[in-house]
Amino acid sequence: MARDSVVPWWRGRIVFVGIALFTAFALMLSACTSGDDAAYDAVIDDRGFTDDDVVAALKTYKPSGEHDDYVIFSSGGHSGQVHVIGVPSMRLLKTIGVFTPEPWQGWGYGNQTIEEVLEAGQVDGRDVLWADTHHPALSETEGDYDGEFVFINDKANARVAVIDLRDFETKQIIKNPVAINDHGGTMVTPNTEWVIEGGQYATPNGWEYAPIEEYESEYKGMVTFWKFDRDAGRIDESQSFAMEMPPYWQDLCDAGKLVSEGWVFCNSFNTELATGEGLDKSGVPFEAGASARENDYMHVINLEAAAEVAASGNTVEVNGFDMIPLQTAIDEGLLYFVPEPKSPHGVDVAPRGDYLVVSGKLDPHTTVYSFEKIQQAIADENWEPDAYGVPVLDFDATVEAQVELGLGPLHTQFDDEGYAYTSLFLDSAVARWSLGPPYGDEFKLDGTIPVHYNIGHLVAAEGDTVSPDGDWLVALNKWSLDRFLPPGPLLPQNFQLIDIAQPADANENAGMQLLYDMPIGWGEPHYAQMIKADKLAPFEVYPEIGWDPHEMAVDPNAPVSGNERIERDGNNVEIWMTAVRSHYTPDRVEILQGDNVTWHVTNIDTSFDATHGFSIPGYNINISLEPGETATVEFVADQSGTYPFYCTEFCSALHLEMAGYFLVAPEG
Repeated sequence: MARDSVVPWWRGRIVFVGIALFTAFALMLSACTSGDDAAYDAVIDDRGFTDDDVVAALKTYKPSGEHDDYVIFSSGGHSGQVHVIGVPSMRLLKTIGVFTPEPWQGWGYGNQTIEEVLEAGQVDGRDVLWADTHHPALSETEGDYDGEFVFINDKANARVAVIDLRDFETKQIIKNPVAINDHGGTMVTPNTEWVIEGGQYATPNGWEYAPIEEYESEYKGMVTFWKFDRDAGRIDESQSFAMEMPPYWQDLCDAGKLVSEGWVFCNSFNTELATGEGLDKSGVPFEAGASARENDYMHVINLEAAAEVAASGNTVEVNGFDMIPLQTAIDEGLLYFVPEPKSPHGVDVAPRGDYLVVSGKLDPHTTVYSFEKIQQAIADENWEPDAYGVPVLDFDATVEAQVELGLGPLHTQFDDEGYAYTSLFLDSAVARWSLGPPYGDEFKLDGTIPVHYNIGHLVAAEGDTVSPDGDWLVALNKWSLDRFLPPGPLLPQNFQLIDIAQPADANENAGMQLLYDMPIGWGEPHYAQMIKADKLAPFEVYPEIGWDPHEMAVDPNAPVSGNERIERDGNNVEIWMTAVRSHYTPDRVEILQGDNVTWHVTNIDTSFDATHGFSIPGYNINISLEPGETATVEFVADQSGTYPFYCTEFCSALHLEMAGYFLVAPEG
């Protein structure tokens, strides 16, 4: 949908250039200020603004109370979380707690349900409370974002999380039993039947020990397909499976759509099978050894057929999880390889599903593969097997075009006008190029725009779907250097908003205009997806008092007004408490040291934004209770003393008075 159909005209699809564009905005400003131009001219002169600066400010400005047109869900990188950002304002709206405790939301500080979600992400029974989140994916219906769920992977520990967008909270974390790390997650199929998790660094299955000298025989690659139950809002592990790969390093995956639906495409690198140099310097360093060949392999996977093979039981078990062995995948025609430029970093499927775009960091071209030609090469058996017996399709038989874009091409997004946008890491730029038929006349580079600096991923409005919007693009840059006040030697990274709604010939930057720099004070946000805001329908308050966000239903054991109480059974103490502006009931709790405490709390307020907190100092307990929500805390009162508990969320004029005493009498 064009932007001018949903927002005011002055932020619509702008086709003016030069002084004509600025004059139109100047007239608008004049009309809005009752002719008082002098004050505005003085501000512009004092700040040294150019005409382009003023236009950029007008395009991104959102008056107080006006909501953004789009929302970005961005990986939080080493924070282990997901960031929610409005576009075009570039305002940070929320950071969703996922793999890492987050105090404001009480994520991981006592709420029993949340503790259980985090515990499901343990590795070999050990808490791992950091993550490297990489690739969020919004749920889709018929290839379009539907605003219901978002998924995110943890590269460091091969974990996948499910976030419900009714309340923007994490509902499930799963540890992959086959692999210890991943990278190619968490893209979804067009109706979100499957969540795809590609591996990264090869290990023996289940990351068991094997000498590095046995790399070629004992180390394996992996792609996992998680079955998603939309009604339950959870991944169904019992119907999920993995597929064994050669010990290449699998990278980012994407699902086919429309004509290519039912297929999945993943990059790989280190087809050289490099194993490093070691302290004795007998080998070759990974950065050289894993980039020596001219080609790596795009993995082409028949997911529809693979699901049937897995369901038939033609699998082996790794740590109790079903996996299709490599030889079975070959015998059943589930897996094919296609040569791709070396050191690639992602496959991006065009909106119609007909083209697959791959860029190699060490090749200035982007390569466009035809799904139809790939299918023909498979039918013609136009292949040669690799060292593991996987059919490698003929490169020339599968390629549609190659377009020279610049240095260090990485990732590609699409718009609604037949353009593709590719990040250029080494050039620190975004390339805008035209897709050939049926999108346009020919494959060609239209131009580039510089960004600051070392761009990795990029995201366009609904740019991964069957119907991208165009309008906006955000460059996710690794460095910021001179962009912001340096807060010590560790600098923020930089999200830059670019207007792409202009024709490619509208200015010297191929119609693209850089509008806004947004410092990101977390390392390293990696990838993002951008959804139209009106597709999101989150709760303003929970539907009923006593709502359990994990079950998305009323908890029949939740405290409500009138049933507050404290009960003792031996050394087990159970408390039912309500919170309302500005009071806890009960506001005094007296127990004995060593008691096992189960403490239920319900926020019985139903007003929009009437959030309460509940914190017990010294016991590492802090929970957040949105309107209507109930939560349970379980702990052993192993420390005697006097502990004032209080509301951590400023909720009213009497907020400081919303407190109580937790009294733990010493043993004996």
